[in-house]
Amino acid sequence: MTVRLDEMTSPELDARVKAGPPVVILPTGAFEQHGPHLPLGTDAMIPQRLAERVAAQIDALVAPTLSYGYKSQPKSGGGNHMPGCASLDGATYTLMVRDLICDFARHGLTKIVLFDGHMENQMFLTEAADLSLRALKSEGITDVRIVKMGYWISINAALEKVLFPDGLISWELEHAAVMETSVMLHLAPDLVRRDLIPDHPPADFPLYDVYPFDPASVSHSGALSSAAGATAEKGKAVVETLVPELARQITEAFQNMTV
Repeated sequence: MTVRLDEMTSPELDARVKAGPPVVILPTGAFEQHGPHLPLGTDAMIPQRLAERVAAQIDALVAPTLSYGYKSQPKSGGGNHMPGCASLDGATYTLMVRDLICDFARHGLTKIVLFDGHMENQMFLTEAADLSLRALKSEGITDVRIVKMGYWISINAALEKVLFPDGLISWELEHAAVMETSVMLHLAPDLVRRDLIPDHPPADFPLYDVYPFDPASVSHSGALSSAAGATAEKGKAVVETLVPELARQITEAFQNMTV
């Protein structure tokens, strides 16, 4: 049977819930530029495809991906001024996720994973989880358990050495660089413009932030550092490392929760 919630019928889902509520993974991403070589949907595609692999291992379901996210930031995503960035205000994003959690819970889907692919979403996912639990408690629904994680959390030192044999510059500057490009070369090679993979020095940002942001201060390609070291083999290593570890962590998280 499919792991995708949107491919199930309502009676099929009802039967699954009555048999014991399954874990539901909600991939969250962004519609954001990823340099000249990666598609705008990279931050949504990666968590969705990883979530489907994880779900198959733990008999979970994958909800439709929330493909829009909070605004791209210059130091982590290049900036929302770049062509193709279509984002949501923090309040809008928070309430969308809150509403989804609440409706899942009202239908008995009380084990929810917020599975993120876009760093800028993180605190808004936290707020959404908090607000949804508050709202559901007022309705008498108190058995909801939420796990929040970025898909990247299980990248360990050994995997870093595979990805960056010459050393990691900075995870903040890895936007559209070696890791994401490698994973996309493995998961969706037909969507990577190989001849346009950037190779340039890392972006050089000041330690402080200035508002309003001056787009002229960003001289990079959209990738915050070189992606020249990316390979499909590295992407395969990432996927093969992350999927079983994420499956283990999700299973452990719900086993350790008390009702």
